[in-house]
Amino acid sequence: MGLADARESVRGSIRAAKDPQRGGDGGSGSGTAVITRSKTQTRRPSMYRVLLLNDDYTPMDFVVAVLKKYFNKGPEEAMRIMLHVHQHGVGECGVFTYEVAETKVTQVMDYARKHQHPLQCIMEKK
Repeated sequence: MGLADARESVRGSIRAAKDPQRGGDGGSGSGTAVITRSKTQTRRPSMYRVLLLNDDYTPMDFVVAVLKKYFNKGPEEAMRIMLHVHQHGVGECGVFTYEVAETKVTQVMDYARKHQHPLQCIMEKK
């Protein structure tokens, strides 16, 4: 390859860099590019219902006390939920994220066992 051939090759490369159809940007040659980022989609966490199950042995007063202590229910709302559990076999204490619901279930079950009551507390996905 001679000197003339090398010069022509360089000229062809320069034309290709300036010509958009040959892969060049046709701009001033600053070498900048736009980088796009996709937006991250955030989702709300799944929610879980904490439920009390009826049994024939746990006193109603104890259930009301549990609702007040662990679910921050007032006396009237705690009584209403307790009666719903008594009449329908199950009642919702609240809706929480997974970790909070799991903690509440564990606390209620431990408290019931400590006081020798068979009260059952479960969680289910809403």
